[in-house]
Amino acid sequence: MNLRASRVIFNQIRCYCYKPVRRVSLPPASKLAPKVAASVDNFSLKNEFKSRILATGPIPVAAYMKQVLTNPAAGYYMNEADVFGSKGDFVTSPEIGQIFGELVAAWCLNEWTKFGRPAPYQLIELGPGKGTMMRDVLRVFRRLGASDGLSVHLVEMSEHLSEVQAELLCRSSEECVDKAYYRAGVTRAGTKVFWYRHLEDVPAGFSIVLAHEFFDALPIHKFQKQDNVWKEVLVDVDSDNKDKLRFVLSKAETPMLKLVLNNYPELVKDREHIEISLDSESIIRQIAQRFNATGGYALVVDYGHTGEKGDTFRAFKNHKLHDPLEEPGSADLTADVDFSLLNRFCENTGQIFTMGPIEQGSFLEMAGAKDRLQVLLANAKSEEEKHRLSDGYKMLTDRDQMGSRFKFFALFPKELESFFKSQSQAEG
Repeated sequence: MNLRASRVIFNQIRCYCYKPVRRVSLPPASKLAPKVAASVDNFSLKNEFKSRILATGPIPVAAYMKQVLTNPAAGYYMNEADVFGSKGDFVTSPEIGQIFGELVAAWCLNEWTKFGRPAPYQLIELGPGKGTMMRDVLRVFRRLGASDGLSVHLVEMSEHLSEVQAELLCRSSEECVDKAYYRAGVTRAGTKVFWYRHLEDVPAGFSIVLAHEFFDALPIHKFQKQDNVWKEVLVDVDSDNKDKLRFVLSKAETPMLKLVLNNYPELVKDREHIEISLDSESIIRQIAQRFNATGGYALVVDYGHTGEKGDTFRAFKNHKLHDPLEEPGSADLTADVDFSLLNRFCENTGQIFTMGPIEQGSFLEMAGAKDRLQVLLANAKSEEEKHRLSDGYKMLTDRDQMGSRFKFFALFPKELESFFKSQSQAEG
């Protein structure tokens, strides 16, 4: 996935979008309208899991992960705590510096030009976080005159986060009923923004799909080889301490294990541990159907590997590793994205071809990050701001930090494979 052509777009960014952007402080969660009734304050996910397990037996990790992250009463992403940034549990690339979102925008516009700049068109972001990346992307689109015919569609399960995003992106927004979307707003530049709980609810149309740190949060099934026999990893109540949860291996072949053994024989050939997300496969199929019907392309950015890793399921709390089975709902659960498996999902659709993955540092540098940094430094107002910009750039691109850990992975309609590959070779 060669990105040198995006320098054309970047040169325009140099002319128009030259000032460092201060990260706007959002209002504290306490000032946003609470969405969870007081009656659920004492709801305990741990007790809920214990009751379910004692009644029906151990549960798959995917079922545990889904409830921990998205349970309406106590899910990690559904509460009103600020989970992003230095005061939260983890920091994402868009929060570190504006360069990230700006160069994602430059890439998007470069690819849009290859499609003939179709309009109307829509930006779809899966799991927008605070909305920081979308804000930076929209600023570049607006500066370069690409906002005409554009609408924004955010797929967000958390109504609380939708409020945070609306506060950052829109001059006004409102909740909606009897619509496919549950919130709608308008940016200060006049671009319409809509919020949905599911990708399938987003209307048809030429789409640029962005997924930054989205796939790593989708529920995974875990499988482990024991004595040369594959077993599914399950969550159970600890027999020695009924107040604790523990991981166990299935005693017999589970339905999900049978599915994996039958459908993905290459995965079990050389591995000792497998993590697979069928929700990821479902999302890929929906993207493929969208491309096939109305055209578009997608960019996936996440930390991950190409099949060489095994057990990556873990939790983060206060920027530190945390026991994923302790205090469910209080910490983020995540697993590295297996890009070789994601690519397999794309190939299986017969409607998508992929480019990448490439390391984040390589993507940003080929897209012009170093030059962009120099422009921002030249316009910085203080030494403190210069240090912040330089430190942020290093964190984003250094191989010992985010530069190699995060990958960029592009998805395009299958029928355009020869054209895009020839364009990529020409640009290289």
